[in-house]
Amino acid sequence: MIHTEPQYKAILERVEELLLVSENIENQNAKGYLELNLLSDLVAAYEEENYPVKKPSLTEVVKLRMTERGLNQKLLSELLGVSTSRVSEYLTGKSEPTLKVARTISKKLGIEASIVLGV
Repeated sequence: MIHTEPQYKAILERVEELLLVSENIENQNAKGYLELNLLSDLVAAYEEENYPVKKPSLTEVVKLRMTERGLNQKLLSELLGVSTSRVSEYLTGKSEPTLKVARTISKKLGIEASIVLGV
């Protein structure tokens, strides 16, 4: 287990050294394969605890989907069956979608229900 930032940095540096040898990644019999895997697991555990990735907000994900699909607020409002002013409120965080609209957002935009519902 990694306990301090200096330990983390030293182990991360070693992982990067091990990654330079492709055999350490591909060959289970390679000298550095086991070390690389053990150290990578330690680094991952430390990062999960000390640098957690927060879930994106509904607004962030909806805006991303709009960009990916070339949607503007008018097209999104038509897709969701709500007014453009309501879409604007969702995108600015001024209001939350109803459960019915949340389901529609999840299905039609392919967004995880947990993100849409904020859980």
